[in-house]
Parts: sequence; C-alpha cells; structure tokens
Amino acid sequence: MDEGWYRLGMLLVFIAGFWEGAAALFFRLFTGKEPSPMIAVNYLPAPWCYVGAVAVVLVAFAVVAVLDTGHKKALAREEKEPQGAA
Repeated sequence: MDEGWYRLGMLLVFIAGFWEGAAALFFRLFTGKEPSPMIAVNYLPAPWCYVGAVAVVLVAFAVVAVLDTGHKKALAREEKEPQGAA
C-alpha cells in the first residue's frame, strides 16, 4: 500500500472518530442541537449515547493503530528490498 493511502485512511478514520465521538459528546452536552445523520450517536437515549461515543473513539484509535503498524511494516519491507527490485 502506498504511503499516501495509509495517511488518507488514518485521516479519514480519525476525522470520523472525532466527529462521531468527541464532537457528538460536545453537541449533546453543551448545545441544544438535535441529532442528525452527521452525529448519529446522539440518536441513542441518554446513557447509551455517551457509551456509543466513547466506543466510536476507541474503535477509531484502534483502527489508526492498526493502520500505523501496517504502515511501519510496509516501510520496513521496502527498506529490505534491493534498490533494483520492483
């Protein structure tokens, strides 16, 4: 996988995790905004929306960690390959 794809994947997962997790909590606790498709976790009733938002953040960080590990392995493989190999 190309480095650009890893970075794009990490960025998209981080943004989705932040928006559905931390931002959803902020909107639920400090604003009067109604739930929307962009903040789907806020459709859940009161105690479960918080659990859902934390779960989304944890899953996002886990996916970013897996992508980062794969990226480091790919870089290590590239360093081991001879320069002339394609």
